[in-house]
Amino acid sequence: MKIAQLALIIFLLFISSAFSQTDNNIELVLQSNFNSDTIKNRLERLNAKTPIELFFTPSVEKTIKRYLKTRIEFYRNNIDKISFYLPLFEEHLQNKQIPKEIKYLPIIESRLDPSAISRVGATGLWQFMFYTALENGLTMNSYIDERMDPQKSTVAAALYLSKLYEIHNDWNLVLASYNAGPRTISRAKTKSGGYTNYWNMRPFLPSETANYIPSFIATMYILEYSKEHGIDLDKSEKPILKTEKIIVKEKIAFEHISYFFNYSKDSIKSLNPSYIHNIIPADGKNKLRLPIDLVDRFVMQEEDFYSFAKAEFEKREKPLPDLYSIDSKLIYKVKYGEFLGKIARKFGIKVSDLKRWNNLKSDNIRENQKLIIFPKRIPKN
Repeated sequence: MKIAQLALIIFLLFISSAFSQTDNNIELVLQSNFNSDTIKNRLERLNAKTPIELFFTPSVEKTIKRYLKTRIEFYRNNIDKISFYLPLFEEHLQNKQIPKEIKYLPIIESRLDPSAISRVGATGLWQFMFYTALENGLTMNSYIDERMDPQKSTVAAALYLSKLYEIHNDWNLVLASYNAGPRTISRAKTKSGGYTNYWNMRPFLPSETANYIPSFIATMYILEYSKEHGIDLDKSEKPILKTEKIIVKEKIAFEHISYFFNYSKDSIKSLNPSYIHNIIPADGKNKLRLPIDLVDRFVMQEEDFYSFAKAEFEKREKPLPDLYSIDSKLIYKVKYGEFLGKIARKFGIKVSDLKRWNNLKSDNIRENQKLIIFPKRIPKN
């Protein structure tokens, strides 16, 4: 009995020691992430892999340490988004020979929300302003804002970044210019006495732009060393949804797709964020992105679906017919003994229309009451 008790005590001490050792190891890892030498060495390794110049400055170190305290949880909670969007960004950036690390820029710009709109109107994942978006090939009208289209806005962003590199020939200045605009960077160059290095120009930049590059470097640093910071980007809980685009031949609404195919309207919206009123106009160019299995059903039932959508649009309240133009409107004074049916017959109209035009809740009217009428015919008397 005593031997058994002794064995149990030894076992418990061993387990306690093991847990204590694990806790100590975790604590050491956490401490090392905040160690200045560790950050500097990791940053130097990153710098060797990218054409973006990464300097270990006090502001960069301070931002990295602050992000390690305040943003790790955000990255962990958005692993699905990060895993979904970063490969898309990387593909289009590399097509334009842009450093792939710039794929982290939309995390700063929009927190990976394709529908994000800033207080000054910058919109989408890449936070394009209206005229910059137009200049780089995006369409915006009453129905569509392609700044919210992940793929099209990324193509436009890659084009814009290429243009900025032609101007500045320095990726840090490209990033700063993306934030503040080329003119702001040119003015900062002049104010600095002709410096062309971002860090030398930094004191002459607006505070937001001065903090922009440290913010980008900190974001890049943490996600490039994501596993060391407890962010496992391989553990995306949502499988990547396979989708395809189809050309829309007739005007349709998301609610029609949702009802007809029994698919979530919110899911349709998330796949097609650029249609700002949840309606896709028919001009032969607009496309709808749907899961592959739903695309197959759409194609097979296309004719029936378009008929359904057309009927649903026709159910909506319409303007009065051309015959009921504002020019034909008249104000009629009710005579003694008249009732709605008699007045309706006199002008060739429906009682229901007469009541709607005058917001009448019942058939009761009184002598000398004034009624609005859009007549189909004008009586001779």
